[in-house]
Amino acid sequence: MNVLVIGSGGREHTICWSLAKSPKVDKIYCLPGNGGISQIAECVPISVMDFDAIIDFVDSHKDIELTVVAPDDPLAAGLVDRLEEKGHRAFGPRANAAIIEASKAFSKYLMKKYDIPTAKYEEFDNYDKAVEYLAKAKHPLVVKADGLALGKGVIICNTKEEGLQAAKEMMIDSKFKDAGKRVIVEEFMVGQEVSILSFCDGKTIIPMVNARDHKRAYDNDQGLNTGGMGTFSPSAIYTEEVEEEVMNKIILPTVDAMNKEGRTFKGVLYFGLMLTDDGAKVVEYNARFGDPETQVVLPRLKTDLCDIFNAVVDGTLDKINIEWTDDACVCVVMASGGYPESYEKGKEITIGDIADNILIFHAGTAIKDGKLVTSGGRVLGVTAMGKDIHEARAKAYEAVSKIHFDGAFFRRDIGIKK
Repeated sequence: MNVLVIGSGGREHTICWSLAKSPKVDKIYCLPGNGGISQIAECVPISVMDFDAIIDFVDSHKDIELTVVAPDDPLAAGLVDRLEEKGHRAFGPRANAAIIEASKAFSKYLMKKYDIPTAKYEEFDNYDKAVEYLAKAKHPLVVKADGLALGKGVIICNTKEEGLQAAKEMMIDSKFKDAGKRVIVEEFMVGQEVSILSFCDGKTIIPMVNARDHKRAYDNDQGLNTGGMGTFSPSAIYTEEVEEEVMNKIILPTVDAMNKEGRTFKGVLYFGLMLTDDGAKVVEYNARFGDPETQVVLPRLKTDLCDIFNAVVDGTLDKINIEWTDDACVCVVMASGGYPESYEKGKEITIGDIADNILIFHAGTAIKDGKLVTSGGRVLGVTAMGKDIHEARAKAYEAVSKIHFDGAFFRRDIGIKK
């Protein structure tokens, strides 16, 4: 079968790479794709939010039997709905289910209503009331933009002044555009974070191997929040006991809650968790594969990803046995200087003699005049497998040392945490 993947980042490159290994996949299209994806798929210069053009493309390519919608924005805006209405098979949640990520206010409401563990919170769409609350609240706390903000709409505020500044940037200065018109103010949770991505067909949910992300821009979790500067899998803190607790108190109750709300979820449901002294709690939900978690999870997948996608679409996930390797995996993100704020594009990328077993997933790259150049904030996800995290980490950083572009920076502590 031929498959269309929607998106242009490292997550989409990883999905295309995994699908390309399937003997059942003949050809992959990707729109708009990137410099790395173009090596394994036919890239089409159509925006992920140009739904009319996407529908026209799928309508005119009868050979496309499945469309995988990977990014959050088109999911939240209803691209899967549009595709299905036109009779096309699509992988991903419909808009009424993707709201679990698109609105933090909704996700907090859901967790509160169905007793799913999460941080205590208050919700504001009035700036003056937010200021009044923040001026009296106990810090540290977390201020979150309600809507989608490319993973950057979360600010940890250690002081009253930082909290007031965060509210002003979101609600008055529109730093995250409409996403910050409403804000969630949460208690600051203390603990260890872990990410659980899960395949879900509305009835059955099967968690993937766990991963651990690094959101802050610099070593030792310093600097601004980013879309993710690197990740590893598995994390030793996610024990069998914790896994059982999360399954029974968070994962299964979330699927049940969405069904009771009439928002049946089909696709990849992501659980961002904090393991606190009071047990596991939900930090956030995503309605799709995480990025860069996908870059360390899918390389460990032994089962054909195409078979899993089709089982999710058909509602037959309970009929498939999903298997994983015992290997560890580490991904180090190389970013453009200035990210996650302003940065320059068009810097030529040179890649030296890299071992054959190193995976380089492109996030923000393009081909210009026959050369590979930067085109985004996060540029490459340099990924390596090993018998344990230590070996995988060493391989990944060795490869990073052989890749160069002007202004490149990366964290040097990916994989040091447990």
